[in-house]
Parts: sequence; structure tokens; C-alpha cells
Amino acid sequence: QTRMQSLQPEPAARYRNVLEALWRIARTEGVWRPMRGMNITATGAGPAHALYFACYEKLKKTLSDVIHAGGNSHVANGAAGCVATLLHDAAMNPAEVVKQRMQMYNSPYQRVTDCVRAVWRNEGAGAFYRSYTTQLTMNIPFQAIHFMTYEFLQEQLNPHRQYNPGSHVVSGACAGAVAAAATTPLDVCKTLLNTQESLALSSNISGHITGMANAFRTVYQVGGVTAYFRGVQARVIYQMPSTAIAWSVYEFFKYILTKRQEERRAGK
Repeated sequence: QTRMQSLQPEPAARYRNVLEALWRIARTEGVWRPMRGMNITATGAGPAHALYFACYEKLKKTLSDVIHAGGNSHVANGAAGCVATLLHDAAMNPAEVVKQRMQMYNSPYQRVTDCVRAVWRNEGAGAFYRSYTTQLTMNIPFQAIHFMTYEFLQEQLNPHRQYNPGSHVVSGACAGAVAAAATTPLDVCKTLLNTQESLALSSNISGHITGMANAFRTVYQVGGVTAYFRGVQARVIYQMPSTAIAWSVYEFFKYILTKRQEERRAGK
């Protein structure tokens, strides 16, 4: 996804689709090259998702009781998802910066620590949060669409809201696909802010691309309107299993913990 969102890629890093990108990267750069940055992503994902779902569950219940007592409110679901995103992205943004820099073609970084030290030394601590406002601008509508779509699909596929792995997987995958496609232009701008792609910087007087407005202008100058949708296929393909797994795991542990609480209460 990061490679395909590049605005002016090197000739050797131009891909027509996701399968071609994976095949060529593995063949020319090594089988493990597509896995670069996985360790830093896993490190950030743990605390980020813990904050994310804990905040979402608490706010969803609180706001639903206020807006629609005893029922499900799509407004409450969307609002809870937006607030949860603030905490999630605060924990995840530095990991995203490092991951995307390591995934770029001809990246000079061999290890996560090399990338962290280089970014800190050359650009300062602020570089890890240069795309934070854009990340929020992208993820707040993404999560609002994501949560509202998931809850809507659950009402259709699982109206009694029981633990049903199949419905959780299908709802999660569809919700992720819809939200990913709708927010691709913002993701392209975030990738540019994170990677500070050298060829794109040549059109920027300041030497660094900062802020969403600057990123939007640069994307348009370099590639026109179609550049905003670079990597949309890869983004949807990435988000569908990601959100399906996240929701199924979340619903599983929610079911187990709720069942244990009920058993303890019954034992009393």
C-alpha cells in the first residue's frame, strides 16, 4: 500500500496492481521485504487497540443511554468511535511513521532502531507526529463510517446481538472496506507526510511537507485528481482482513469476559 501510494515512484517501483507489487518486491528485494516494519506495527498496535476498544465500549454505552435509552444509537456508535480514535492514533502514529519509511523503495533503514534514531536526529521528535492531525482527519471519518457500518450490519445479520463469529467477520470486513475506500485520499496525504518522499519535496519550497492542506496541494500538483486514489485497491484489501480479525477477536474476548462475570454473579 505504501509503495503504491508513492507519487513519483522509481521506475523499478511502479506497480499495476497489488499482486504484481507483492511478486516483484519478493522476487527483486527478497521474500521477507514485504514484512518490513511488522515488528514496530505489532508493538504499537497492542496499547493502541487496548485504548481504542476500551474507550469505544464505555462511550458507546454511556452515549446510547443518553440518546436512546435501552436501545442502539448509530450516532452514539459514531461519536464513540471518533473519540476512541484520538487515543488510538496518539499511540500508533509514531509506529506508522517508522513502518512507512522502512517500506519505501530503497529505504536506507535496515532496523527499526536505525530509523527511529535517524528521524529523531535529523528531523526532531515532532516528525513522529507530523501526520497526526491528518491521521485524525482521516481516521475520525474512517472510524465513524466503520463503526456505524459494523453496528448496522450486526443489526441485520445478528439482530439479537449474540456471539456469532461468522456475522462478526462479515460485518467487520464489509465495514472496513467501505470506510477504507471512502477515506483513501486522506490516506495518500498521510503517507506523503510520513515518508516525505524526496521527489515530491522538489515541488515544495520549504523543504518539508507539513499539514494536511500542504499535503493535499502537493498531491494534486504532482499527480492530479487521480493521485488521491492511488493504492485504493491495496488499502481495501488490507483493511478487510484487518477489521474482520479485530472485530472477531474483540467480540470473542468480550463474550468470554461477559460469560465469566455472569457465572460469578450466578455463583453468589
